Amino acid sequence: MPYHANSTLWPNDGEHYFRDRNLRPLLQSGPHCVSTSLAMLTDTTPEHFQRSINTQDPVSWSEALRPFGMKLAYCPTDARKVEHYLPELLRLDDLFTISYYTPDEPAGILRDPNDAGWVCGSHIVVLHRDQVLDPAWGQTIAADAFRGRRFHTKRVFRVVPSTHSRGV
Repeated sequence: MPYHANSTLWPNDGEHYFRDRNLRPLLQSGPHCVSTSLAMLTDTTPEHFQRSINTQDPVSWSEALRPFGMKLAYCPTDARKVEHYLPELLRLDDLFTISYYTPDEPAGILRDPNDAGWVCGSHIVVLHRDQVLDPAWGQTIAADAFRGRRFHTKRVFRVVPSTHSRGV
């Protein structure tokens, strides 16, 4: 992927915040990938977050991370496949969350919602340096072997200190 200054995920390649953090994978129980990912970032339990966050509201995730000295900073993305963003994230060599859509077929992302408002599923993982911590499997996977790279991006956040000027 060629590097274009006007389409970067982060303006400064030299910033590193959580490179040396020790993360351990956790296996999600039920549909709790968001709370499990937050638990992996903070070395706590998914239950700690399940009452305080809205799984479709990243601002609530960021607020829940603040007592742990972190927050989320949005990285501009579109719906391209994760594999198109992964090389740049690996160059940045830090700590991120990657959310992606998981429809049965790619066109499912654009279909009209059903009567309950459901369009398609999504999933979130943690990328730490060149390793993906996937709560669906409770494992750490090398980024180049990450299965989710073929899905379309929903959102990407960089984990930054709670005092950082950027963030949600």
